[in-house]
Amino acid sequence: MTPDSAADRRRAAPAAGPGNPTPQQPAPDTAAIALLARLAPGIFVLLWATGFLMAKLGVPYAQPLTILSLRFVLAAAMMLVVAVVSRAPWPRSWARLGHIAMTGILLHAIYLGGCYVAIYAGMPAGMTALIVGFQPILTAALAGPLLAERMRPLQWVGIGLGFVGLMMVLWERLVIDLSHPLALLMAILSLCGITAATIYQKRFCPSFDLRSGAAIQYVAASLVIVPGAWWLGFGHVNWAPTFLFALAWLVVVLSGVSIALLTWMISRGAASKVASLFYLTPPLAAVGSYFWFDEVLSPLAIAGMVVIVAGLYLLNRK
Repeated sequence: MTPDSAADRRRAAPAAGPGNPTPQQPAPDTAAIALLARLAPGIFVLLWATGFLMAKLGVPYAQPLTILSLRFVLAAAMMLVVAVVSRAPWPRSWARLGHIAMTGILLHAIYLGGCYVAIYAGMPAGMTALIVGFQPILTAALAGPLLAERMRPLQWVGIGLGFVGLMMVLWERLVIDLSHPLALLMAILSLCGITAATIYQKRFCPSFDLRSGAAIQYVAASLVIVPGAWWLGFGHVNWAPTFLFALAWLVVVLSGVSIALLTWMISRGAASKVASLFYLTPPLAAVGSYFWFDEVLSPLAIAGMVVIVAGLYLLNRK
């Protein structure tokens, strides 16, 4: 038999097109995305935990809501420049833009604003962290009816272990003081804000461009926080190098990188599993405070970290 001619082979070969790519057309490279999916939770938790350290570093130089106002306005300007320079796509409807803005208000203005005001109104930071620590449990409970996410019994055990470990980490810092009703109300509002933000984004705008979306979120959060800070009084700001460093870290690393990772993880994963990552934030913040501010790290807190890791393993195992 004689081999086919080049013309015969070209006639026999199927036409290239979207549904029938040629052998030379490269397949989509998913290796980088898979690697990011594995690394994103760890990177996010490490970066998010630094937020507590930077806030503690900056509070002596400015009032809490003043710090948040500066952070949100600068982050909005930064992300607007990034979105315009990189020609990021913007939402094509006012409804979608409104959903993204609402996510920003819930996540930034209500969650962070509630935490800052609760501590400023007299609630100890440990008590505030414990109240907000209910977030993975509340998110898991609401994700079933609202997002149709099913939780296995072992996953509920993991969520319970995570909360027990969180209490162990914060136990020596807890001060049960309900004499500040405004502080308690703001801590509960903060809990509702972070829970609602996770579920709201997953349901109404699970995916959007991280550049333009972040710009919209920070503009919306600024429109809520800045008037509140102005009403309470911005107060004096000491523009010391330490404060400038803390503010730059909050804007670039926390508002830029960590929020982008959180948004990306919510778009790809179950809301309850993403929420469980917040269990790791107080332990890592405690470790950072031990090295940075010479705070005591007790054996009970170390044991609590181990319990949290065990709970997260049960929650996220296949």
